[in-house]
Amino acid sequence: MTSATADQPDPRRIHVSAAVILDEEGRLLLVRKTGTTAYMQPGGKPEPGESASETLSRELAEELGLRVDPQTLRPLGAFTAAAANEPGHLVVADVFAADIGSQHPVVGAEIAELRWITRADADDLDVAPLAREYFLPR
Repeated sequence: MTSATADQPDPRRIHVSAAVILDEEGRLLLVRKTGTTAYMQPGGKPEPGESASETLSRELAEELGLRVDPQTLRPLGAFTAAAANEPGHLVVADVFAADIGSQHPVVGAEIAELRWITRADADDLDVAPLAREYFLPR
């Protein structure tokens, strides 16, 4: 059995940047990626040299056509939860509140569907643990 070191990160931990985007009704924006069943917060994995906020800004543009300056993202912290689509793995997310103003998200990149949901809506959906445990509106 091997253990992770500073030079070798734990392969069971998936590092991502994720957004909390609420609409004027207080609903949370979630997306479902192509070929998956779980709805999750928009975001994704960093490219080499990207900061967490730069990663999220890029992912929001690619996935949803949203233009959000990395400097305007408000850090909410780092959160860990079971990965929705990779059994036995954990997602470690740098999460940011993102104000999209009057922009309207549109499905792009690997996104199959987007939904604005409340906690009640989540009862009938497969919602990723990160969103369900920490960010669904009360």
